[in-house]
Amino acid sequence: MPDAPDIVAVLRAAGCVFAEDEAAVLLAEAPSPDALAAMVARRAAGDPLEQIVGWAGFRGLRVVVAPGVFVPRQRTSFLAGLAVAATRDGATVVDMCCGAGAVALAVRVESGAAQVHAADVDPAAVACARRNLPPATVHQGDLYAALPPDLRGRVDVVVANAPYVPTAAVALMPPEARLHEPMVALDGGGDGLDIARRVVAGAPQWLVAGGVLLVETSDEQAPVLRDVFARNGFAASVESDDEIGATAVRGVLDGRRG
Repeated sequence: MPDAPDIVAVLRAAGCVFAEDEAAVLLAEAPSPDALAAMVARRAAGDPLEQIVGWAGFRGLRVVVAPGVFVPRQRTSFLAGLAVAATRDGATVVDMCCGAGAVALAVRVESGAAQVHAADVDPAAVACARRNLPPATVHQGDLYAALPPDLRGRVDVVVANAPYVPTAAVALMPPEARLHEPMVALDGGGDGLDIARRVVAGAPQWLVAGGVLLVETSDEQAPVLRDVFARNGFAASVESDDEIGATAVRGVLDGRRG
């Protein structure tokens, strides 16, 4: 059976920055020496570690991650924290563009939400999220079209990690992302904000007056996205955590509407 130093050497040679940590995970998760060798080979070839072992750590939780599904990023823990902070007891929350459902799972575990729904357009993501969340609360479809109609006007918090990589920049992403994750979860259009704009534009029809919308973005895109929020009736601010390189726009829907 390969030992830790040998695995670290293989992973380091393959360019894995956190080779020691990844070796420890592979050693802990492999059910047999043959399985370990296969797992190390897959990681050295560029497969995402989380897809190899079948889970990702996220805010102290284990989130099931299947092959071909977007891997939850650690910076998105900041977005999840904003969602938890915005969720009062008994609230209804929607995790839009949910991927594996990491944000929705964190909100369910950490907040007093009465209902947490999740939605994604990708069938593989929906199937994976249904392993992390009550299956009936995970919906497949194009943004808000996926949601049960009776949620319209009743949602307290919408949180979204919509794809925000500009189309031209997708080719510059690490191979483990662009080769092993679905393009629908990465490509945000010309300036990276095509999907985010649609999330913001559709939110007022689903949120209660005074409801909160949270969307992950980049530092460069944040001022543009904040303006999109404002044009759609939100009092918006840019929130960030420099330590983990996380940025999000937070908006509160004008309570005087309708």
